[in-house]
Amino acid sequence: MHRLPPFKIHAACGTCAILDRTGARFNAESIIRGMANMRERGNGLGAGFVAYGIYPDHADDYCLHLMLLDAGARDRVSEYLGGVCAITHHEPIPTQRTATIEDEPVLWRFFVQPREEVLAAFPGGDERDMMVDVVMTINRDVQGAYVASSGKNMGIFKGVGYPEPIADFYRLTEYGGHLWIAHTRFPTNTGGWWGGAHPFGLLEWSIVHNGELSSYGVNKRYVKSFGYECTLFTDSEVISYMLDLLCRKHGLSIEMASLAMAPPEWEQIDEIDAAERRRMLAAMRTTYSGAMLNGPFAVIAGHDDGMVGLSDRLKLRPLAAATKGDRAYIASEEAAIWAADGKPDIAWAIDAGTPVRFDLN
Repeated sequence: MHRLPPFKIHAACGTCAILDRTGARFNAESIIRGMANMRERGNGLGAGFVAYGIYPDHADDYCLHLMLLDAGARDRVSEYLGGVCAITHHEPIPTQRTATIEDEPVLWRFFVQPREEVLAAFPGGDERDMMVDVVMTINRDVQGAYVASSGKNMGIFKGVGYPEPIADFYRLTEYGGHLWIAHTRFPTNTGGWWGGAHPFGLLEWSIVHNGELSSYGVNKRYVKSFGYECTLFTDSEVISYMLDLLCRKHGLSIEMASLAMAPPEWEQIDEIDAAERRRMLAAMRTTYSGAMLNGPFAVIAGHDDGMVGLSDRLKLRPLAAATKGDRAYIASEEAAIWAADGKPDIAWAIDAGTPVRFDLN
């Protein structure tokens, strides 16, 4: 069911991320405190969390978190997956009754490995390309089914509600992860529904996003030319596909991928004295014109080795970073970082169009 807000606050949506750079796992209590501090940034029409390192017993399996209309959709997914993957384990995603969470879909997780004979016949023989195709096929062709996340040793937990009830519903304090990222939604152009809540993910990448992409149509057509299909009625979905395309398929570093998505203006490029850098930036803008994100945005992206924060070239949406001991933080507001774990050792505002990256040691 899609529910529309009675009014719009275009600069709303709240994001927060916490990484333990040593890889030590911790539960969701800190990230929940950070999100509770930004309650006014959401309106109850979507919230969610992603955690990395939560499935050590299945660390080598792709974990597909599914949102399903009914048991029939689960059976259709199981039948399809069984034909292309070896299902090593599957079960309902544990939940508990929570007063404000209702109309939830069937929530299921499958741990899978691509079948060798299917992979051998897949064009290019790359198992990650094959798993992307599996995700796209389910989202496009399996009626009543949507893949929320598909990476290894990670999972996305989201729905319609505020962050604290969503965390309670999914029993997130029972999980331990080395990276947590969260979002509270204030939708402005689409209704609130379980699949439209953030985070969005594909393979190892997950993203949360505050903003509105005026370039969504161009970006959607660009990623579709490489086999990615946007089916979830929100501009944020395309960013996760873009990161997989640029970093995994094209082999760009996170810094170069960020430059492709938020490049300098042509006037700024023309003013650069160093000819080699000027030519490089011009080539990036020309080659990756379809990847450029226009409009206000602030994005936090998680991956197997850490996280990165990036805002638009005019900094029309807020994003702050901080460190405290072994932990690194990115959030819409510095106050959320203080609420999560107390006073940081150092905190700063992320510069417009410049990525801030934190990696596992």
